[in-house]
Amino acid sequence: MFHLGWFYNYGFGAYALDGRWSGNVRRDVARPELFIQTAQALETAGFDYIMLEDAPVLPDDHGGDFAHAVRTGAIRQDPFPLIPLIARATRHIGVVGTMSASFYPPYIAARLANTIDHLAEGRAGINVVTSSPHAAARNFGYDQHFEHDLRYRMADEWVRAVKALWDTWEPDAFDRSATGGDFADPGKVHYADFEGEFFRTRGPLNTVPSPQHHPVICQAGGSGAGRAFAAGHADTIIAAVHGVAAMKEYREDLTRLLVAAGRKPDAAKLLHLVSPVLGDTDEQAREIHAANQKAMAENIDDALSGLSYMAGIDMTQFDLDAPLPDLTDRVNGHQSSYAAYQKIAATGKTLREVLLARSDQSSVELVGTADSVAAQMGEVMDEVGGDGFLVALPVTRRNVAEIADSLAPALRRRGLIRDGYTGTTLRDHLQEF
Repeated sequence: MFHLGWFYNYGFGAYALDGRWSGNVRRDVARPELFIQTAQALETAGFDYIMLEDAPVLPDDHGGDFAHAVRTGAIRQDPFPLIPLIARATRHIGVVGTMSASFYPPYIAARLANTIDHLAEGRAGINVVTSSPHAAARNFGYDQHFEHDLRYRMADEWVRAVKALWDTWEPDAFDRSATGGDFADPGKVHYADFEGEFFRTRGPLNTVPSPQHHPVICQAGGSGAGRAFAAGHADTIIAAVHGVAAMKEYREDLTRLLVAAGRKPDAAKLLHLVSPVLGDTDEQAREIHAANQKAMAENIDDALSGLSYMAGIDMTQFDLDAPLPDLTDRVNGHQSSYAAYQKIAATGKTLREVLLARSDQSSVELVGTADSVAAQMGEVMDEVGGDGFLVALPVTRRNVAEIADSLAPALRRRGLIRDGYTGTTLRDHLQEF
């Protein structure tokens, strides 16, 4: 069996603006109903978790200002207040919110995650990112963002500080069933006294231990520094590599890194990004996929904007119909993701052709009926060696229904995904198999 997650790639934001199946996007903005309803459907389908992306910035790389971001609705509400609302409306599915190690002080991060895990009854997680654009750094008082690999050194220390704060209360320091005596055992509460190169925090937390004690940590860095960081700390990892061979290499490399970090090979579950396109027939699915590709070609500025954000470079300065220059040394953002664009550009393709070639960021192309896609997913995972898939589609009720009510049953008939939950926490789900 393999695990399933859903990537809410605009976090607590706006999806499929004015699309055919988007409903009234403007009415949904900053309200919880869409996210609650879709989480309930995905729980029925047996998903491990949903992950809410976030970025503490209104992007302004593209065109040198934030006009495109405002016009297209590239907004993000803070995901963490949404997590307990989703958790209260569900019973099993985990909810992961994104948090920047570059800008959240460890004490605030540890206390917030602890509290959210209580409210989610042990089904909360944090997706630890380092953030990428200089504009985000300026929101927190810096002139520019920290260099890429330095960010990961800082993040490694940040996680160790956060965990030290979670550990300031021993798991049994507080007993809910007690009827008298002290509220908690002072002998089981300690100072953290954490002192590192970048962070210092004394502790202890003024919160009781949460149901998971350590809320689940998710991570998505694909660079060498990102993989090493994930192997040291993550419980689940998001991968955006392309092709079965690259997926298999990532799983093998992660296993090696986990063992080197003193962890078990299956301690972190690796989920690969996919965007399934389903139809009543394989032919219909191919037609839908072709229509999606055509729409992408007609809205190339959106793809260009995404690349500007990823690279931290205004890509409008380059001719769409000329070769993309090698900008590798200038990129301080998502280096592994940008490297995939540059690899395509090295074949002599124009910037426009590179954008179209990367319009589908799926690890593998999944186009067909629910049955044929389910069969392909099983074959891919057998060859890769685990651990599952992270669906990345616009969050519309139709998209979620297609996956939850069509693809998931087809997967379940093949015994590829769970038919119910045996544990109570998000960590239980991840370690069930």
